[in-house]
Amino acid sequence: MRILIASLAFSLISAPAFALCVGTETLSSCTDASGNSYTVTRMGNTTFMDGTNARTGSDWSQTSTTIGNSTFHNGIDKDGNSWNSACINGICN
Repeated sequence: MRILIASLAFSLISAPAFALCVGTETLSSCTDASGNSYTVTRMGNTTFMDGTNARTGSDWSQTSTTIGNSTFHNGIDKDGNSWNSACINGICN
């Protein structure tokens, strides 16, 4: 019985995040079980995302641009800190 409970707990912890989105391919509004609500706007090769969490009051944003086989991400985290990363040929930093 303990093994079953431990297995169930582990599967819940490692379960992938799921969001419910409504809208179009260009503009969507999404919510997830963690209390996040966000909008996703797609224009050409760039995607903009602005989010908030009603439970914590935090806000964040992210912009992703794909050029060829490279995708560049930048944003502002919930604490107001800017960040960036890049994925080139499937390898991300």
